[in-house]
Amino acid sequence: MASLRPPPTSLLDKFHGQDPRELYSTSVTVSGGDAGHGRASGIARSDDGSLNVHLRLPAELGGSGGGTNPEQLFAAGYAACFHGALILLAAREGVKTNGAAVVATISFSRDPMDGLFMLAADICVHLPGVERELARALVRNTERFCPYAKMARQGIVNVVRLASPDEELPDAARIGTPGRRAD
Repeated sequence: MASLRPPPTSLLDKFHGQDPRELYSTSVTVSGGDAGHGRASGIARSDDGSLNVHLRLPAELGGSGGGTNPEQLFAAGYAACFHGALILLAAREGVKTNGAAVVATISFSRDPMDGLFMLAADICVHLPGVERELARALVRNTERFCPYAKMARQGIVNVVRLASPDEELPDAARIGTPGRRAD
């Protein structure tokens, strides 16, 4: 098995171009599960099969709990991305970040603007042993660099569309989906 290593700091090099240059793309498909409702009983599977989780509505929202939920998945993605960006920037600056941790708290709330729902994020960065002013500067730079923080600040290119009648589900999404044959 190959040893795990962080990405090279060359990932920090600025890109110059007219259009976005995709570096990586992934898909996750959610099916309804036993209750036929993605949030209450869904199954989330990534296109490569490495993510396969049962979704459950938290008890605080009237569900049974006992599984993960979209807010936890979003918090995990945000914290992982911010942590990775933080470590890359610190490495470039020669700052030791032993024990660094990022806590992402995602709140699912009612939106007073439209009466529907909203998400709020609180990101708390722990940098033990790093001088306070240096740590503040590192967090500020990470907030500018991290794609999740940028998405939270500026929004995201978001396309929602109805699949065409002949558009197939990804193979990983078919396994165990009611009404579909597992290969």
